[in-house]
Amino acid sequence: MLRRAGRPAISAALALMLASQTVLGVGAVRAAESDDGAIGNTPPRLSYAEGEVSYFRPGASDWAPAQVNTALAPGDELYTGNRGNLELQVGARAFVRAWGDSQLGLVNHEPDFLQIKVTGGHVALDLRSVDPGRTVEIDTPQAAFTIERAGYYRVDVTQSGSSFVTRRSGQATMTPAGGQAVAIASSEEVVLEGVETPTVRSYVAPELDVWDRWNYARTEDLIDTISSRYVSAGVYGVDDLDHYGDWRVVPTYGSVWVPQSVPAGWAPYSTGRWVMDPYYGWTWVDTAPWGWAPYHYGRWVFVSGYWAWAPGPVIVRPVYAPALVAFFGAPSVRVAIGVPGVSWVALSWGEPLVPWWGRPQFVGRPTWVGWGGPRFVNNVVVNRTTVVNVTNINVYRNTNVHNAVVAVREDHFGRSPVQQARIAQIDARHLEPARGPIRVAPDASSFVAASGRATRPPDHTITRTVVATRAPRRDGPRPADAARVEGAHNEGPRADGPRAGNGAGAPPPRIVPAPKPASTGAVSARPTFGNSQVERQRPPQPRQFGAPEPPEAMRGARDNEAQRPSGNPQRPDGNAPRRDGNNAQRSEGNTQRPDGNAQRPENNAQRPGSAQRSDSSVQQPNSNAQRPDSNAQRPGNAPRPDGSTRRPDNSPARPDGNTQRPDGNVQRPGPGPAAPREDARGQRQPPPQAQQPAPHPQRVEGRGPQQQQRLPGEPANRISPERAESRRQQPEGQQPERRGGGKEQPGR
Repeated sequence: MLRRAGRPAISAALALMLASQTVLGVGAVRAAESDDGAIGNTPPRLSYAEGEVSYFRPGASDWAPAQVNTALAPGDELYTGNRGNLELQVGARAFVRAWGDSQLGLVNHEPDFLQIKVTGGHVALDLRSVDPGRTVEIDTPQAAFTIERAGYYRVDVTQSGSSFVTRRSGQATMTPAGGQAVAIASSEEVVLEGVETPTVRSYVAPELDVWDRWNYARTEDLIDTISSRYVSAGVYGVDDLDHYGDWRVVPTYGSVWVPQSVPAGWAPYSTGRWVMDPYYGWTWVDTAPWGWAPYHYGRWVFVSGYWAWAPGPVIVRPVYAPALVAFFGAPSVRVAIGVPGVSWVALSWGEPLVPWWGRPQFVGRPTWVGWGGPRFVNNVVVNRTTVVNVTNINVYRNTNVHNAVVAVREDHFGRSPVQQARIAQIDARHLEPARGPIRVAPDASSFVAASGRATRPPDHTITRTVVATRAPRRDGPRPADAARVEGAHNEGPRADGPRAGNGAGAPPPRIVPAPKPASTGAVSARPTFGNSQVERQRPPQPRQFGAPEPPEAMRGARDNEAQRPSGNPQRPDGNAPRRDGNNAQRSEGNTQRPDGNAQRPENNAQRPGSAQRSDSSVQQPNSNAQRPDSNAQRPGNAPRPDGSTRRPDNSPARPDGNTQRPDGNVQRPGPGPAAPREDARGQRQPPPQAQQPAPHPQRVEGRGPQQQQRLPGEPANRISPERAESRRQQPEGQQPERRGGGKEQPGR
């Protein structure tokens, strides 16, 4: 009985659904059904560029100046000139940085795999977190390095070889050309020489240099942000919001961000340009230093005469979009007789995005993917199951705001900055929304975000072959020339995945087998220990609570406080001010060493600040260090804040005022333990050795900090010979080779 009664109701419901689909037409979809087609990879972001930084994308005619906030695609190449410095954000808490005279390229980018090649220079990966199942691969001319866990990694590539360093619990797997995969442990350096069958040697990781310390400090600043409490986790560029705007709480929209120092008449998506992306098609690149998160997430609202960015409710999985705008186009937009134009406006609170990229079933269909707030269509709230016909969407709230609609001539779209080509007067009452691909063909200038001359990398780095576990993907959009031939209208890029060419004339890589994931439990072989006559000195004891200064290795990092992208960028030379409002520099003369390195009692005076050792283990402080090479001073020999140098080992200062020998070595008494000392009150104090982190073997005068003959075996914590050579002071009158910013060039 119930079954018979239910049949008419079911039939009526099916008929109603069929009728609604017939009335709404092909463009009608449920909002929830269109979301999967929009979810792509969040592209790496060029988040910082200082000095000479050049950029190349396949399709461009030549290298161009790099523009911050550019979304990178596989096949893109970046190069830093002699005094350049760049940073890529590859995760919410993951950064890739390159110093001067360095070339790197994005080879592959997939949800679980990021592949970067380095053909020359110095590159650091500061990965504070790595998603489970994700792999990061660094390809060099000698080997491919596979990373699956968080840590700090450093690769240096020269014409003769490469070196790779792991720190901060980082581990990696190295697959050299023509060899088997080997495991690289934490705090280890591997040095490779040769190309066809490189020799591999393992050493202990050297002390942090000035660039490493700058990397540490900058990452600490970037991940410690106030704005993260208002924005969904996983959104890039959140740190910039702390410095260039204010958060306010307003009715209806909740927490909104108001940018500072915008000119009169400014509107979102008016200070930048459109760039052709291999996957996302036309992508917005803004020139504002904060111009990433507000242009790829959330919505823009106009409140009390101010533009404000509304991120909406926090969601678990934010989704990147190339831009969040509504496009308007021909035939209703005419900027002159017979000249069509293209215009757009920022989406307002809850309005749907009509995609112009992606799979065919996704293009032109309204979606709210990545939006956690209420949904509006034509200023009317709709629920998540409402069927929406894209042809019925014709009201966009921000079109009523003065100067909010931005328009350019069609032949200027994607070819020049919007500020130069914007049309001042436009009738926003007769705009016709675009509901599909943007039918504007790109040219060579559409693939880069800036124009002008740029520093071109040397030919030997462009044409250098690297070792890789995967070949570049070659699928993607059709060339721009093909689009012109087929009617001068670009149908949009294919959505079958990102495309990576071989870059700017680069040869194909040498493919080696990919190592087994670390999760399989397989243990790879270890590289052979290298020979060296120098052992790394014992690090200082960790700080205890109440110590006024960090350990020696981190003091320079805090003094070299990272300069965020701003109008006054500084090189990592140790003088960068803090951005947290506490810009006062530390006192030059009142710095105390922590714990085991704390200042000694009054009668146990330190050597004068001007006293320096002249032996081969100490170099003169170099405040103009520019390159992260092996000749850079290590933290053990780093300058003190007052400009003087200190012995980094365990040799205490003599309280009796003994002078130095002509060779720079402090005179010592005969063999035997140091006598107890008395403080100002006449109480006997223990010898200085009691202040060290751990007891030392018996000391023998003239044989260094340890008597190696009494310990079994040979030293294990050896540093590479090139690192050791850099510690030696250059002979008087002889100047080392200087490249990459005026600092001594490393052997590795």
